[in-house]
Amino acid sequence: MLNKIALMIASLVFYASVAAADQEWRFQVYLDDKKIGTHDFVLQQLDKQRKLKSEANFEYRLMFVKLYGYEHENTETWVGDCLTGIESKTDANGKPFKVSGSLQGDRFLLRGTAGEAELPSCSMSFAYWNPVFLQQERLINVQNGEVHDIEVSEPELVQIEVRGVMQPAYRYLLDAGELKIELWYSEDNEWLALETDARGGRRLRYQLL
Repeated sequence: MLNKIALMIASLVFYASVAAADQEWRFQVYLDDKKIGTHDFVLQQLDKQRKLKSEANFEYRLMFVKLYGYEHENTETWVGDCLTGIESKTDANGKPFKVSGSLQGDRFLLRGTAGEAELPSCSMSFAYWNPVFLQQERLINVQNGEVHDIEVSEPELVQIEVRGVMQPAYRYLLDAGELKIELWYSEDNEWLALETDARGGRRLRYQLL
């Protein structure tokens, strides 16, 4: 009986330690000043492997008429700062996208709507949750599988409002060809916000919930 109780306690302690390692980023998404949906990221740490799950749901309506819908699900596995697997599916206003990829020996094999590619064994996606990705020269687009050459600006110390409170943050500008993305991180390297251009001269923004 005592052995069973000890085993149960050990299991609970293990579960608690795993759960405590989980991280979440839950964003309200705006098109200009209009709320259009949410994008959630959950990072789970298990031993040496990390699993990132993200889910986005956007809907833009005008006078009760749906003009645009977006649904995206993505699961990534990581060892350290190296991507070892990816599976994503997206419905962008009725247009489907799929991406899959896995580490095979000394190469990362990528298959997506944009085609197929063989990448170095330690490759990264646009892993906004991990500031290390800002040091990369090429990144995987998890929606269509395209690989982008990127340039990142030097950080600029600014003030940003997070959950109603102004705080210092480092602002980066990420240039990936047609993609121009602004990112903000806390002084402890925690991801705080994202903004990028949308069609029609509009602005897409992520605000932490």
